[in-house]
Amino acid sequence: MTLQIGLVLAILGIAVVLFVTEKLRVDVVAILVLVLLALTGLVGTQEALSGFSNPAVITVWAVFILSGGLSRTGIAGLVGRQVLRLAGKGEMRLIALIMLTSAFLSAFMNNVGVAALLLPVVMDIARRTNRPPSKLLIPLAFSSLLGGLTTQIGTPPNLLISAAVDEAGLESFSLFDFAPVGGAVVLAGIAYMTFIGRRMLPAHADRRGAAEDLKNVYALEDRLFAVLVPRDSDLVGKSLAQSRLGPALGLSVLAIQRQGESHLAPDPEFVFAAGDRLLVEGDVAKLVEMGGRGFLDFETTSLPMGQLLSSEIEVVEAEVLPDCVMVGRNLAQIDFRRRLGTIVLAIKRGDQVRRTKLETLPLEAGDVLLVQGRPTQIDLLRTDETLIVSKTSQTEEFALEERLMVLKVPKTSPLADKTLAESRLGYDFGLGVMGIVRGDTTRLMPPADERILAGDTLLVKGVEEDVRAISGLQNLKIGDPGEADLEGLESDTVAMAEAVLAPRAGIAGKTLVELHFREKYGLNVLAITREGETLRENLRTLPLRFGDALLLHGPREKLKLLGSEPDFLVLTEEAQEPLRLERAPVAAAIMGGVVLSVLAGWLPIYIAAICGALLMVLTGCLTMDDAYRAIEWRAVFLIAGMLPLGLAMQSTGAAELLTSKVVALMGGMGPLGLVAALYMTTAFAAQVMPTSAVAILMAPIALSTADQLGISPYALVMTISLSASASFMSPVAHPANVLIMGPGGYRFTDYIKVGLPLTIVCLITTLIFLPLVWPF
Repeated sequence: MTLQIGLVLAILGIAVVLFVTEKLRVDVVAILVLVLLALTGLVGTQEALSGFSNPAVITVWAVFILSGGLSRTGIAGLVGRQVLRLAGKGEMRLIALIMLTSAFLSAFMNNVGVAALLLPVVMDIARRTNRPPSKLLIPLAFSSLLGGLTTQIGTPPNLLISAAVDEAGLESFSLFDFAPVGGAVVLAGIAYMTFIGRRMLPAHADRRGAAEDLKNVYALEDRLFAVLVPRDSDLVGKSLAQSRLGPALGLSVLAIQRQGESHLAPDPEFVFAAGDRLLVEGDVAKLVEMGGRGFLDFETTSLPMGQLLSSEIEVVEAEVLPDCVMVGRNLAQIDFRRRLGTIVLAIKRGDQVRRTKLETLPLEAGDVLLVQGRPTQIDLLRTDETLIVSKTSQTEEFALEERLMVLKVPKTSPLADKTLAESRLGYDFGLGVMGIVRGDTTRLMPPADERILAGDTLLVKGVEEDVRAISGLQNLKIGDPGEADLEGLESDTVAMAEAVLAPRAGIAGKTLVELHFREKYGLNVLAITREGETLRENLRTLPLRFGDALLLHGPREKLKLLGSEPDFLVLTEEAQEPLRLERAPVAAAIMGGVVLSVLAGWLPIYIAAICGALLMVLTGCLTMDDAYRAIEWRAVFLIAGMLPLGLAMQSTGAAELLTSKVVALMGGMGPLGLVAALYMTTAFAAQVMPTSAVAILMAPIALSTADQLGISPYALVMTISLSASASFMSPVAHPANVLIMGPGGYRFTDYIKVGLPLTIVCLITTLIFLPLVWPF
């Protein structure tokens, strides 16, 4: 084995491990592969970057734009709705028509886009037919994958296989060369799901959209209770936002009853009155813990700034320069206190000074931070060249004294014996503990693991109203269990619905707090379903994942606002973004022109796709911003980064080496045995690796194997194309599977139970029809 072959196989091994473990995003892995190949000299500079100009990559992003045009103008949705109206209520007929519709659209559109487009439609069908969505959503996802097998543009692996055939000097595939075998596989897959697979589908609790139905899915009844606001409560006259019911106790107020009138989904500015009865969702234990015992005693509103200074503590100003990495990020994202060991007391922006709720404020160039820390920590801050750090003698302009208070910890306080981090005083109540007085000792800037003891005096920075809110929360009265129910939580203006992260959402990994979700959309997130599990605690700080299903409650107009956002897909048709229906005939004509020009041989597929994408924008079917959003950039960079690895495998002889191993293991099986072995090898690889990467890696092996055994290369590469898209056995094998996991309430095992037999059905169908169309 030469050094070059060893290097290529090592890089291939690294890529496979990273794909399987998901330690890095797939597009990052692909770019890493590209860089390693270039640095080791396995490919030249031009070859390393050739993936970005490869016709297959160009066609992929152009088809994404064409798909976006069909979706945005309502063509795809119109076809889907018209066909599905014919389905009736019978389960077999429903599944068959859902799969036929999805497969047809996926032949010309991005399969993830088809699944996202039809997801709200299928959810509405499930609601109207009183059927669990779990019986319909796996057929939707699987058929979107199957439909891509029928055309050259149906899925990226087909385009990559076509490119590999071209580079090998063989006659190119045409647009519908994939249709005979692919179409047979589609029909066999639909027949399997209609007659056999549907019996293996789980019948998870209904999640059809109405409050009465969704309560069974999310077990809301167990977390609903009534709360009464006493006449002498400190919350009287305060707004819902000022009460801190959400941040402090994780409670969502679904309705407020006042003098016989019910106010559903109250906004944050709703002001409490004496005698209000609140219907809330959350953990009653948190409210019980606060009630009936002293939490914190408020002593004074005046604390001299000097109390926070000593020979061991400094206060400085730090101005944020334009090239600072902090610009556009908040203190929580930077992890400022833990990473730098300092505390930001205030932020000055122009003439405005902000002294509370600093953690979530995105920083801007020119901001001046008032920072407290020990000399060694301040010296570390000074080493940052993107900050201008200077001593300050003008702390009065920050008016900190207005925000400094003294609080006593009573003996009965539930805070006693908790660490500062566990107390969550900062996050829950917006109170920053600057120091702890214990006996004759004052400890400034206590660490997060410092324990609070009964009798301690806390020197804090905050707003007096937030301290008063603590007293108000302690005095709330919990109502009788029978007082809380879900009836009446929906009306003509208020609804309960589910939403999932859209396929190309840029918010994955962010929390609801970072998104300012409640403030921006005016909706309560009551629960999140993830991988078959319902999450109800600490939702505000839970990083969101693609595939999460969020249970929402709020005004219908706010749900429509959320439905217009590209990052969310609301699972009800009434909340979908308005379509450009007047451009639908134009979009249909453009797509028809692309197909006709390729079939007639007037234009190669990549030029026709680019022309069609351009016309979608020029004719107003899409804006340019819409076009950019329609492109799945992760897939583009994945393919462009991995293509040089295929070149390196061929040029160094690594592909021949692997092929010799394949021939030695499978060569004696005969053509059908070889096809079966290649199919299952590729299909299992597609469960843990991106399908495009699998196609890129397996194509040269298939071509070399055909050459060594004297078998038709078309038969073997077609086998790779069909099997690379057989991502049925795992929810993480394909984004379409992840998309429906939350709304369907599926578990990992549901995909294996239904997907493994489907993979075998597809294999058998391939073995029957492949030799008839592409003789060995």
